[in-house]
Amino acid sequence: MGSKLNYKRTFFVGLAFLSISAFWQMYDNIIPLMLQNTFGLGETVTGVLMAMDNVLALILLPVFGSLSDKVNTPLGKRTPFILTGTVLAVIFMLLLPFADRRQSLVLFLAALFATLLSMGLYRSPAVALMPDLTPNHLRSRANAVINLMGAVGGVYALIMIKLLVGAGDRPDYAPLFVSVAALMVVAVGILLITIRENKLRRELEEAEKAVEQAAEEIKADEAALESVAEGNAGEQTAPESRDSTAPESKNPAQKTTLPKDVKRSMIFLLLSIFFWFTAYNAVTTAFSRYTRVVWKMEGGSFANCLMVATVAAIVSYIPIGNISARFGRKKTILGGILIMAACYLAAVFVGAYHPVINIAFALIGVGWAAINVNSYPMIVAMSQGSDIGKFTGTYYTFSMAAQIFTPVFSGFLLENVSYRTLFPYALIFALASFCTMTQVRHGDVKPVKKKSLLENFDVDD
Repeated sequence: MGSKLNYKRTFFVGLAFLSISAFWQMYDNIIPLMLQNTFGLGETVTGVLMAMDNVLALILLPVFGSLSDKVNTPLGKRTPFILTGTVLAVIFMLLLPFADRRQSLVLFLAALFATLLSMGLYRSPAVALMPDLTPNHLRSRANAVINLMGAVGGVYALIMIKLLVGAGDRPDYAPLFVSVAALMVVAVGILLITIRENKLRRELEEAEKAVEQAAEEIKADEAALESVAEGNAGEQTAPESRDSTAPESKNPAQKTTLPKDVKRSMIFLLLSIFFWFTAYNAVTTAFSRYTRVVWKMEGGSFANCLMVATVAAIVSYIPIGNISARFGRKKTILGGILIMAACYLAAVFVGAYHPVINIAFALIGVGWAAINVNSYPMIVAMSQGSDIGKFTGTYYTFSMAAQIFTPVFSGFLLENVSYRTLFPYALIFALASFCTMTQVRHGDVKPVKKKSLLENFDVDD
């Protein structure tokens, strides 16, 4: 629990996020095709239904994030939610391809609702598990590993889409859903075997208390020496007074009110989250349909572009953690936004698929990685260590609000104006997120000075 990240443990913690990301990659790309090609729904109605998962998430994620802060079970605070949510999600998601083959819209919507409810049960607790078990100064690096795991899950789903989804309007999606369900079960099973949440949390708390106690003792000694040097014996009791109040202000369980300037930064960061998710989710949700209509691509071939973006993100997560340590979280995020905005602008002028497009998607993956590695740790850092589950839920409240708004609004534009509106739409909201992000003044962690040359090869905050 010291100054170095335990990569092995962080890898196992990230398995929950891997399973979540695999599901959502499949969901965003396949469910719209089912709604349109099997049930004949239009773009706007499809957008509304695609936004329903985010409506549920907007309600469920803060609730279950906050609830997981309060529970205390033999399995821990977060693990029971992860286990229960995964089991239920796997059961209900396997009904979706069955309903698709039978062309039963009622069964499909019921199974979809139950699946989304199950996913909402454990997403916030799964994400909050990482900061629970990681010291603050290591969280950007740990978040890079977590996002790396999520990207691996996304790549797995894309490979399965490419291999298992045939051409035509109504391929059999059952093998794809079974393959993703199997990954979710295996990933969470390994997490349950390898991560003992309560034990690891106690170890972290003890380590942090020891560090705080050592720091207070040093402060007390320095203050006493200063008092002796000044010949003022009365001031020697002051350190005891500071010692008695310091632990209260640093107690992770204590509810704290954000200072006004920190609250302002939090608001602008949350607005930025809303804007960049509005841009990015519009592209990911509509991309499978956009490629068919505008670029004339068939079957699961659209997955190639998304796979390039995801692999690029995987390769860049750890280097981005290093860049964040050197230049700061905020600057790294701003750079990522600019990269993505430039790619959206370039895509406006593309009328047909060309291999060069893969370069733009690789850059989009790098830009999105720069945002994801740093945005959540900034939220947690500003929370002052209190109610991590609650602030995780707040993060998801704004990201989900964007994903409620954007499928409906962008879907309306696609249906009533033109499919060509997709990338200009993404560009506008990406630039909006850049403007709001410039107003964020808190949440960065200064890099710790390395003790040796070799440590410079380690990614650290």
